[in-house]
Amino acid sequence: MNNPTLRESNRGPTDFFETSAWACGYRRIAGLDEAGRGPLAGPVVAAVVILPRRCSLDILDDSKLLTAAQRHSLFDSITRHAQDWGLGTASEHEIDELNILGATRLAGFRAIQNLAAPPDYLLLDALHIPTIVVRQRPVIKGDQLSISIAAASILAKVTRDRIMETYHEQFPNYQFHLHKGYPTPEHLKRLRQFGPCAGHRQSFRPVQACSLDA
Repeated sequence: MNNPTLRESNRGPTDFFETSAWACGYRRIAGLDEAGRGPLAGPVVAAVVILPRRCSLDILDDSKLLTAAQRHSLFDSITRHAQDWGLGTASEHEIDELNILGATRLAGFRAIQNLAAPPDYLLLDALHIPTIVVRQRPVIKGDQLSISIAAASILAKVTRDRIMETYHEQFPNYQFHLHKGYPTPEHLKRLRQFGPCAGHRQSFRPVQACSLDA
């Protein structure tokens, strides 16, 4: 479906966790998710989304289960219909400095700072951000269960993919526009051939193992 619209739905992720928070008196209920913890290059990107109450989106699901065309269509629909949304990133250099968990939390903190107003309840995909003074509920496989987390996963994934396309323009030897920095056989082959570039995460072991001298 090319043009998803807001709708009532029980297919895929539901509003169970959001409705539970509403019943407890919370009103700005946000879902947060990230993209880019596993790649060898590029930033980690977090997104936070506050959706209208009792609404979902056609074909909304965990971003990994959707096609690129579906994600891009949903990105436009989510940003158009959400009550509020924000993005945050942590660079490959910050990942090297903080480790991937610390950088993921930093990206999430920055995403929340980019909301028009802070949430009063935060749903996360198996993550906790200690620097956020907001009631938090980590949900295992949250991007498959919560509509807000699933929506955030879409924004984070599409945003990071677009960033990696710009990395391809800067570092064309690595074909970042195809694998988005993940350790695919083709990426590892080019990493061994050309050595790491400035866009790689220097603290990650496969990157450390590859150099022009190897």
